[in-house]
Amino acid sequence: MAEPAAGVSRFKANYAVERKIEPFYKGGKAQLDQTGNYLFCVCGTKVNILDVASGALLRSLEQEDQEDITAFDLSPNDEVLVTASRALLLAQWAWREGTVTRLWKAIHTAPVASMAFDTTSTLLATGGCDGTVRVWDIVQHYGTHHFRGSPGVIHLVAFHPDPTRLLLFSSAVDTSIRVWSLQDRSCLAILTSHYSAVTSLSFSEDGHTMLSSGRDKICIVWDLQSYQAKRTVPVFESVEAAVLLPEEPAPELGVKNSGLHFLTAGDQGILRVWEAASGQCVYTQPQMPGLGQELTHCTLARSAGLLLTVTTDHNLLLYEARSLQLQKQFAGYSEEVLDVRFLGPNDSHIVVASNSPCLKVFELQTLACQILHGHTDIVLALDVFRKGWLFASCAKDQSIRIWRMNKAGQVACVAQGSGHTHSVGTICCSRLKESFLVTGSQDCTVKLWPLPEALLSKNTAVDSGPMLLQAQTTQRCHDKDINSLAVSPNDKLLATGSQDRTAKLWALPQCQLLGVFSGHRRGLWNVQFSPTDQVLATASADGTIKLWALQDFSCLKTFEGHDASVLKVAFVSRGSQLLSSGSDGLLKLWTIKSNECVRTLDAHEDKVWGLHCSRLDDHAITGGSDSRIILWKDVTEAEQAEEQAKREEQVIKQQELDNLLHEKRYLRALGLAISLDRPHTVLTVIQAIRRDPEACEKLEATVLQLRRDQKEALLRFCVTWNTNSRHCHDAQAVLGVLLRHEAPEELLAYDGVRGTLEALLPYTERHFQRLSRTLQAATFLDFLWHNMKLSPLPAVPPAL
Repeated sequence: MAEPAAGVSRFKANYAVERKIEPFYKGGKAQLDQTGNYLFCVCGTKVNILDVASGALLRSLEQEDQEDITAFDLSPNDEVLVTASRALLLAQWAWREGTVTRLWKAIHTAPVASMAFDTTSTLLATGGCDGTVRVWDIVQHYGTHHFRGSPGVIHLVAFHPDPTRLLLFSSAVDTSIRVWSLQDRSCLAILTSHYSAVTSLSFSEDGHTMLSSGRDKICIVWDLQSYQAKRTVPVFESVEAAVLLPEEPAPELGVKNSGLHFLTAGDQGILRVWEAASGQCVYTQPQMPGLGQELTHCTLARSAGLLLTVTTDHNLLLYEARSLQLQKQFAGYSEEVLDVRFLGPNDSHIVVASNSPCLKVFELQTLACQILHGHTDIVLALDVFRKGWLFASCAKDQSIRIWRMNKAGQVACVAQGSGHTHSVGTICCSRLKESFLVTGSQDCTVKLWPLPEALLSKNTAVDSGPMLLQAQTTQRCHDKDINSLAVSPNDKLLATGSQDRTAKLWALPQCQLLGVFSGHRRGLWNVQFSPTDQVLATASADGTIKLWALQDFSCLKTFEGHDASVLKVAFVSRGSQLLSSGSDGLLKLWTIKSNECVRTLDAHEDKVWGLHCSRLDDHAITGGSDSRIILWKDVTEAEQAEEQAKREEQVIKQQELDNLLHEKRYLRALGLAISLDRPHTVLTVIQAIRRDPEACEKLEATVLQLRRDQKEALLRFCVTWNTNSRHCHDAQAVLGVLLRHEAPEELLAYDGVRGTLEALLPYTERHFQRLSRTLQAATFLDFLWHNMKLSPLPAVPPAL
């Protein structure tokens, strides 16, 4: 292996989270405000508010009880938002500020299932799972009505658009619609023509007609004067929502007169426009392929001219109401993210494969989403060609597709192929040129698909439809599922990793076996070629990563650190480091030369299936089973620069400290030493003050002029000094100054003073005992000296 260049700068030391794409809608109600600028939707315990223009999450509203939100509604004047939680509490929000203005008990004996405002934004109706309907005055803050008589859950409530009529409509599990008079406090009528759950109610502009839809595949037009059904329209699908359109011509939707027309959304996944008078379908939206397209919700923001639909895949689609032109797409919840890749020559986009037949393409700058339809079953893997415009996907539907992104960021399918007999679980594109791709399947075979030259020419029209791909080579490679493929940087070698615990090396394009890598104790999840060396990395369910030599198929290194399966591995830092992700939700950064795990990154809560590094090697993207997509940024250089700046600042401050001590400017020196947060440096300053001839006065004057936070820090430092017999005198001197001049009340108000005193007491007692023993010994020595009787010296004989 090639040795990395000298110096640490080549190695990465850390990544930091730059951006997260998280779920913001997990099913339930979604609503636009009247201007069409804000989108409100439920996500567990929160109601999320999105800016429609940018797709950014502006605010999350969560009640104090932190229970799941069961219903919410925004008032017609866009001022008041009310939420109901599973804890039977209603909260009224000033949603622009994100504050609760009122919180009250719902009085229902079971959670609130539905709610609706009247057109004046003063009355709120709540339908409970206990079969009762309650009406609340939002302005005066009291309950006005309580209607009983409906069996089971009230899943639908709606006020009549004319506030003078004071009518409330509700529907429960008995499939009937009840009309309640607020004036008489009684049930005026029970409308019974549906044979299944009623899913929506919509009113005409004049208020004389109501449209109801149901899962019994019919829509009924009601006369609200006589409360009789005027017409029953069979729509041949289970309808989740029906919306009455404005009574004006709309040629794009087949509406040629100003009669009553309505739009339906249901389990066929398409929007259709019907003429009420004739019961004829006058417009049908083109069908998108794939599962998960069934529509669960549809609402019209009349003043904004926008139509919002929601699919079972939790995708929110925003249409222009008059033409049904798609304006915006939002991916509310991706469930399990199975793979993720950077797109574009500058890695400006990412493509995500989740537990769905649809692919999602996000622009990283704005997080604008584009949903791609084509596969008919869950997409399992992705890969991108060298230039970044073309990428490939494979799915459980046994097919593969190639997609192209244009310079405007729009993606279209340009080629497709099929031939495998089981799910296609892994795919890899050629590295040197955009010439071929390789797929691996549960049928234990690998197929090589050459790209047609017409596909690569710039003159190919997208509208002509996807080209058909033909497999050139098919090879049975393993005895169990093939989980991973990798093409070498020179396009001459192919590595395969399988559930049979081995990796194999093949020569392309004929797929001739060159050798087998054996050594893992469990199946392999990922294989990767080094970009610089003749080395292969394998990640296994045994929790290890191994590096293998391509020349003799021997194991060079084993990296152990993950507590569970290692799902993905990637070479970074020009092949000198590895980045791995595991089913423990962790990312680990390894330095190959030292076999050392440099950093462990923890931001996911479940398996991390997707991992991809950018072209410039400065970003990484991960996706996991927790439905999170995280963009990581390499912050090694920034952290090193910050560390260098700190070191330089410390040197400058140390020099300044030495100068202040030399000039005997003790107050400035002590303040500077405390700001450096270095107890030993502060001790040096204290010792310098105590060496002064007027030490006692200088120490008192200096310590007492410090700020309170500086005195607190000095007291904490005293605890450290007091543990050492050489420095205890300095600590006791400072302590003495504080105890003599600070009032006990002030000392007790210091931050953490109790703990400080508890730490000071035992050592202070020990020092006092040691000094007492020394004093006794010195006194005894003095006593001995004075009482010692010396024998007289012999007389010196006189000199002759």
